[in-house]
This record gives sequence, structure tokens and C-alpha cells, in this order.
Amino acid sequence: MCYEVASSIFDGMSTVIPPRTPSPAATSAPAPARPPRLLDWRLRFGLLSLIWGFSFLLIKVGTDAYAPFQVTLGRLLFGTLVLVAAMAVKRERLPRGARTWAHLTVAAFFLNALPFSLFAFAELTIPSTLAGICNATSPLWGMAFSLVALSEDRPTRIRVAGLGLGFLGVLTVLGAWQGFHGLDARGTALALLASLSYPVGWIYVRRTLAGTTDSHLSMTGAQLLLATLQLALVTPLFTSVPMSFPVVPLLAIAALGALGTGVAMLIQYGLVAEVGPTTAQMVTYFVPVIATVAGVTILGESLRWTTPVGAAIVIAGAALTQVRRKG
Repeated sequence: MCYEVASSIFDGMSTVIPPRTPSPAATSAPAPARPPRLLDWRLRFGLLSLIWGFSFLLIKVGTDAYAPFQVTLGRLLFGTLVLVAAMAVKRERLPRGARTWAHLTVAAFFLNALPFSLFAFAELTIPSTLAGICNATSPLWGMAFSLVALSEDRPTRIRVAGLGLGFLGVLTVLGAWQGFHGLDARGTALALLASLSYPVGWIYVRRTLAGTTDSHLSMTGAQLLLATLQLALVTPLFTSVPMSFPVVPLLAIAALGALGTGVAMLIQYGLVAEVGPTTAQMVTYFVPVIATVAGVTILGESLRWTTPVGAAIVIAGAALTQVRRKG
């Protein structure tokens, strides 16, 4: 659910390959018309915001009846089925090469298996609203890590100010000056660790898989498949087969995987390709708002004033960290 991470991966994969010099005939020929979209990008932008915003509510509903690892396994399984179906329709193959698969195994762990599991465990003890706000800190972690790990990423005063402002917002959400009263430290730490995992995976992909000739759909499909296999190995070791299968939580897990992971990724990459990562990644700032509204209105979760105020500060700080130096 970290949009900025995945859009940056797509941007890296699609831009590092040097363009071929067109022939005179090619330059004089009209550019092929782009196939019409069924929905305007603004509608797809809003739909993606809703899907990811409601994902935290679906996690909460799923963990009411199933173990966190089971929720994550189901999520990955349904998400993988959606991407495999899309690959079949477009007749795309999985990537080839042991090196690519080895790097994708690491990426699958940090971008899917680990954060999805951590959010599921976190929501055993914290509200979905807080989990959604913790997810919004990913751009902050991403900037902090990229300054160290990516030599081409240089800090600016605005971005450093955004980093400081964002973490001030985190302290506001947590009520630091009140001694974190009423806060489940373990669950909150897990949610923050989940949001931190996304930029770790993003940086790893940028350093190891940038320039691949495989399509983003092929790479993402393989990545989700590997994450599903990882959870399929881990889940039986720490959980037992459920004695019953409550329908509503099961449907929540299916929706979380099919929509929140599979369909969301297809919409996501379509937006990045059409309007670019800078505009498309703004969905990150709507997700915690939707997650908060959904948690309060549907699940009846309580909301202290520090939560929306801190969330607004976090979003403002995250937005400033994405400001790039002109020229």
C-alpha cells in the first residue's frame, strides 16, 4: 500500500533503458493512438484511494476470525490470482533468469510478505485508523533511507524540513507529550515497522533490478507469487487450520487480496504510465483520510483529536519530502 515505492520502481524500470534513435521514416509517421481508457484517470485515482483506504478496515475484519498469517496468505493468494489472470489475458510470461528471481524473492519479502503480515498483527491491538496513518509515514522513511543508500538522491532544505515535520506529526498522533497514554506500543511499533519495510524493498529493487527488460506486470506477478510461497511455508508453522470459516471475515480477506492487492496494482501502474509517478503518488495522502473515516463510521473506532491533527501534519511532511530540486 505504499504507492510512492511502487511507482518509483515502475519509473526506474521504464526509464533506465536508453531510447533507440528513430529512423527518419519513423519520425515522420504519426504516433500510434493510445487505446481509450474505460475510466478517466481521475476516477481511477479516486477508486484506488478508496480501495487502499478500506484495506485497513478489511484487515481488521479478517483478523477478527483468522490468524494474521492466514489473513496475509489469503490476501497474497487472491492478489496473485488477479495478476496471473491479467498476465494470461495479455499473454505475458514470468521473468527468466536465476538472478532476477533471487532479487525478486528479497523484494517480495520486504514489499509484500513482511509489511502485510506486520499490519495484520498490528491490527490485533490497534485500531485500523492508526494503522492507516502509520502507513502514511512510508514516504518519510523512504526519504531518510534514500539519502543514505541512493547516491543520486540529494537532500534539500524543503525535503529535510518535510522529514522533520512528518515525524513531528507521528509524535502528535501518538500523543508523545501525554506519555503515549492509552497507546498499545507493540501494535503501533509493528505498524510503523511495516511502513518502514516498503522503502527498504524499494531501495533494494532500485539497486538490483533497475533496467530490467521484463514488464512491470510480469515482475509484479512474479513478486506476489514468491510472497505467496513465502507465507505458504510460514503459516502452517505458526497457525493451525481453522475449525470454522466465518463468511464475512473470509469475504473481507478475498476483497483485501483481489481488490486491495491485485486490482489496486493494475490500477496503480496504469496511472503511473498515464499521468506519471509524481501525480499518481498523491494517492498516498488520501489513504489515511479514507482509512480514518472508514474505521470511525463503519467499525465505530474512537478518535482522539490528536489523530486527525497528527495525520494532517504527517501528510504535509510527506508531501514536502517529495518536492524535487528544479533543473
